[in-house]
Amino acid sequence: MTVSRALRGRLLSFADDGTPSHVSDGIVMISGGKITAIGPASDMLAAIGPDVAIENHGERLIMPGFIDTHIHYPQTGIIASYGAQLIDWLNRYTFPEETRFSDPAHAETESRFFFDEMLRNGTTTAMVYCTSHPASVEAFFAESERRGTCMIAGKVMMDRNAPAGLTDDVESSARDSEDLLRRWHGNGRQLYAITPRFAITSTPAQLALAGELCRTYPDVYVQTHLSENLNEIDWVRSLFPDRANYLDVYAHAGLAGARAVFGHGIHLSEAELCTCHETGAALSHCPTSNLFLGSGLFRLFDVMDPRRPVRVGLGTDVGAGTSLSQLRTLGEAYKVAALRSTRLSAIHAFYLATLGGARSLYLDDRIGRLAAGYAADIAVLDPRATPLLSDRTARCTGIEDLLFVLMTLGDDRAVRATYVAGQRVHDRGTFHYPPIPATIGYPQSQETDDASDP
Repeated sequence: MTVSRALRGRLLSFADDGTPSHVSDGIVMISGGKITAIGPASDMLAAIGPDVAIENHGERLIMPGFIDTHIHYPQTGIIASYGAQLIDWLNRYTFPEETRFSDPAHAETESRFFFDEMLRNGTTTAMVYCTSHPASVEAFFAESERRGTCMIAGKVMMDRNAPAGLTDDVESSARDSEDLLRRWHGNGRQLYAITPRFAITSTPAQLALAGELCRTYPDVYVQTHLSENLNEIDWVRSLFPDRANYLDVYAHAGLAGARAVFGHGIHLSEAELCTCHETGAALSHCPTSNLFLGSGLFRLFDVMDPRRPVRVGLGTDVGAGTSLSQLRTLGEAYKVAALRSTRLSAIHAFYLATLGGARSLYLDDRIGRLAAGYAADIAVLDPRATPLLSDRTARCTGIEDLLFVLMTLGDDRAVRATYVAGQRVHDRGTFHYPPIPATIGYPQSQETDDASDP
């Protein structure tokens, strides 16, 4: 077996039904950017040649990289902007910031910073909104290509109800989108999403042309916003009085189907949820954003009703979201569920952030789990990253308890390392906290903190 890298530590992955697979002391073998084998260290060590250095993460948790299904990279600079609900927030903060992305140099700088932050938080794939400027898309995909990441992104389309520096027109928007998708979709690991911002900022003619693009290029993605805010829904109803509901605006234009991901979906009717189920469209749950803007509480367990389940992923939605960390997002998702008198288990939460997210993007055949043949996109979580985490995880009684502590107390500091296609692209450094008692079941093998990568 050809092996270029081997990672040892505590392994966590998920089956299609969300069942966790946990190996307390395991090894992941990597070659050519993909996982070639995984298993208990006791079984795998003999298959590793003497020329392969084992990166031993000890009791740290080795798991698939996080998957973010809804985020705006141009809004990173306005995260934590005070005091507005959705429409006012767009006008006061978002649109002025996005206007700056007409400058290719600015887009390149912001792309680099965005990728630094994503990888520092253990996120290896995201579905990303650029701006209406083609240069913002070029900068994003060029940076993703340089980093080797699998990303989905697209040029925002909007031809009304936005500042002149951001609006396009029907023909130029479709032309620019087609040029970009032909250049980037399927180029290496890059994938394109046709991206009307939302129904308020697109005329029926623009949505119709976006639907034509979907029919011409049936393997591309669609991303847009849906039923985030009650005032937004009222406005959409006034703009499209002939449509049955908000989702019907998109479905009528041919934008609802497999590989379509609708951000938020807080206030959906049963008819709209049935449409998502029937068409294979997915929803992105963005709890930090929904709480920050006061938009509402996502009905996670209604959405996943087994009688007509809808695909669901998690989104940080920066900048309305308050963190690029999926750990922080999981913690807030738990609170949103609790406010709806339900409980989101840690196992289910981590599934949604990994394989569940991949499934919502129809990429669960290549990312989202630790398995042979899958991309070696990996996050390593450190349960001793802070003194409080170290103290609390020392008291954990099992893997689910440990995961719940990580999603409640963890943030970017808990991400010890991130790997993309088998290459270490983030390494937080070495911390020296007291050993965790063996009673938790952590392997007591010697850790290796030094890195072989530059």
